[in-house]
This record gives sequence, C-alpha cells and structure tokens, in this order.
Amino acid sequence: MATETADAVVDIRDLRVRRGRKLVLPGVSLQLHRGVVTGLLGPSGSGKTTLMRAIVGVQIVDGGTIEVLGRPAGSSELRRRVAYVTQAPSVYLDLTVDENLRYFARVLDTKAERVAEVASLVGLGEQREQVVGTLSGGERSRVSLAVALLLEPELLVLDEPTVGLDPVLRNALWRTFHDLAARGTTLLVSTHVMDEAARCDSLVLMREGRVVATGTSDELLERAGTDDIEQAFITLAGAS
Repeated sequence: MATETADAVVDIRDLRVRRGRKLVLPGVSLQLHRGVVTGLLGPSGSGKTTLMRAIVGVQIVDGGTIEVLGRPAGSSELRRRVAYVTQAPSVYLDLTVDENLRYFARVLDTKAERVAEVASLVGLGEQREQVVGTLSGGERSRVSLAVALLLEPELLVLDEPTVGLDPVLRNALWRTFHDLAARGTTLLVSTHVMDEAARCDSLVLMREGRVVATGTSDELLERAGTDDIEQAFITLAGAS
C-alpha cells in the first residue's frame, strides 16, 4: 500500500464536498497512477464533475485531502503541470484553430513550435486555418484538447470529452488518449457511456457521490459475474 501511495499522481483521502446542506461527495478516497487512462463512469449527477473539479483545485471542499503530483490540489506550482478540459469548448469561436493555439501559446509562454505539434496530435493539422465556429462539435472539443496539451501536462482531466461524437471521432479521440498515456501522461476521463469502459486501463464507478468499485474492466466484470459492463455497474452499485 505504501508503494502505491508513493507512485500515485493523485492521492485522495476522505474527500467531502457539500452543497448547501447536502454532502454531495461523502468521503471519497482514490488514487490515480502515472501513464494510466482511468475512466470515471457513472450516471449524470453521480458526482463525477465535482470530483474532477476538486482534483484540479477549483472546487471548494468540506474536508479530506487531495494531493496532485505531491502538492495540495490547486497549488500554484501545478498550473503548468495539470490541464482540465470541460464539456463546453473553452476556445474562441471567431478565430481559426491556428489563431487560438498561437494566442494561448503566448498566454502560457510556451514555444511556438508546440502549436503545430498539438494540432497534429489531436488530428487537426488540416483544419488549422479553419474558423473554430465552422467546425463540428467533435472538432471543437479537439481544439480545446489541443490548447490543454500546449504545456505537455503530466495530468490531463477531461469531463465527458466524447459526448455527441460519432463513432469514428470517438475512436480517434481514444487513440489520442492512449498515445498520451504511452508518453507518460496520466488521464482521468469521465463518461456516462458504459461501453467506453473497455477503452480504459482502469475504471472508477461512481453513484450518488460514492466510489462503488475500482479496477480494470475485466476485474469488475469478474467481480460482478457478468460479461456486460452496464450490468456489472448495477450489480456493484447495489452491493456497495
């Protein structure tokens, strides 16, 4: 256990988040490890976004601890090491892909050559001169991802990045995630689409603010005694 903790990129202990009188995260403990694509699965309202916001340090917490890369979540030292991609594209729709990337590269004070690298990495090399507002929803999401990758983050947190994408775009995006992990990036990817579980190296199942199970998809299927991940979720959530 001590070795696991020492190797953890994210180490969460008894995290509690309250909204009004309701404890929406009533004591979550979790670890994420380097170079692993972890899928955060659960229905809408299960606490996935709240947990992710806490990890990147933009969520007020009621108690517990979160260490990211050995520092308290939200520390100024983490700003260039952690990237967060929200569901809504966080780029300028009236600028081209290239103009967006060059603007954020200047803001982040990163090398100009990185613009072409990240555009290619997310599969937008041919769309660099296209205005973002004319792109498809999936392409806009990839522009936001490209911006997040400008600083080569060690931890990349993505909130439902595949929502509304067709199967071809989803496949392309998941290939990108695994390419990043192979380079040493740690990824936490939330989704409510259960069939994306098989694409993850590790899974965290959430329901009503609680982590009901963790493990690989094969481990969770075996534990639940089924070959269907959705049925495994129902079984494990009911047993928690």
